[in-house]
Amino acid sequence: MSLDFEKYAAKGNEIVNRLAEDMKVPKDKAGRILRAVLHALRNRLSVDESLQLVAQLPMALKSVYVDQWDPWHSFHRIHHLTEFIDEVRKYDEANVAQDFGNDESAKLAVKAVFRTLNYYLSAGEFKDVIAVLPGELKEFIQSSIGIGRMVL
Repeated sequence: MSLDFEKYAAKGNEIVNRLAEDMKVPKDKAGRILRAVLHALRNRLSVDESLQLVAQLPMALKSVYVDQWDPWHSFHRIHHLTEFIDEVRKYDEANVAQDFGNDESAKLAVKAVFRTLNYYLSAGEFKDVIAVLPGELKEFIQSSIGIGRMVL
């Protein structure tokens, strides 16, 4: 079996391009935003849930998700959306002002990532992911996608 890296890149690029189109931003910015949100999200999920999520991502995004991940590192619980946004910003330190700006633009960026993930993940997996998040973050994500599967 040969590895088709172009195919892997194409699927990852499809997701980044869809996010960039949704946000009306350049592809490189969309990629940084996607990476930051995925890294903040993985810190909110159990190892088992992370592995279920990553199993549904294309190969290129699997590598983004696990880059510098320490699955056994304990983390503090978050209770508020602002804490999640702060964590997202932490993973984009070099470009945080450009990519996430004020709180409102940061929220719009996070919503766009979850809309994109909702489109690519199975409905069951997406529900499993948001089910384990704190109430305020869960409500925020649900409000970004509406009811059911988002069609972009």
